[in-house]
Amino acid sequence: MQRYFLETPITNQPGQTFELTGTAVHHWLTVMRAQPGDQAEFVTTAQQVVIGTLKTTTDKTATVEVVSVTTPKVELPTPVIIACGVSKGDKTEQIVQRGTELGAAGFVFFDCQYAVAKWAPNKRDRKLARLTKIAQSAAEQSHRTMIPTVTYQPDLATLVAEVPHTAGVVAWEESAKQGESSQLVQTLRQLPVGDQLLAIFGPEGGLTPAEIDTLTAAGVKPAGLGPRIMRAETAPLYLLSAVSFWRELV
Repeated sequence: MQRYFLETPITNQPGQTFELTGTAVHHWLTVMRAQPGDQAEFVTTAQQVVIGTLKTTTDKTATVEVVSVTTPKVELPTPVIIACGVSKGDKTEQIVQRGTELGAAGFVFFDCQYAVAKWAPNKRDRKLARLTKIAQSAAEQSHRTMIPTVTYQPDLATLVAEVPHTAGVVAWEESAKQGESSQLVQTLRQLPVGDQLLAIFGPEGGLTPAEIDTLTAAGVKPAGLGPRIMRAETAPLYLLSAVSFWRELV
């Protein structure tokens, strides 16, 4: 069944109707060729899932009757913001797509000293819009009840100051090389359920010692993610999987 995120609140009592507009109605009616009587899932701004039946259509709207309303628990109990240095190629898209499927609450991309790629100021809004669209598509596919945010920060100091979080870790290859393996577990053990974790990752070239010093001065803890050194696009997915295991499967 198709799933669409609604941008405005609706009346979600069974038997009542609401008007569907925008890209959702275009996709449902034109791409999926929905006909009266067909059903789809609609995620409300309150993170509820409405199953609705198509009643009538016009060129740009559809009238949908509410059949049922549920509030599924599919989001990570610990919201995780993934912050990554800007990477080359399609790595940022991979991080957003797969990270959304794994439950990330948001993504922040930042510039740093060793970054090979740079986002030109006049192209940032377009890149963020594309990544947001990827996040929405992945959220629909993975049956999330929220779309992760996608933002940009010019540097690490601004990022740590601007992104709300209760605790922060930075994946650092030197910690992994030295055999550090407990900081992530300690952080998750001490972090109350529902409080936000900020997880920071460098680009292909990693982070400089000075950048690590900036983060540790702000209370962010360096953490190894096992004995193997992972690619820039792999490490965030590893961390999200670890959080899911810790909070949802243990």
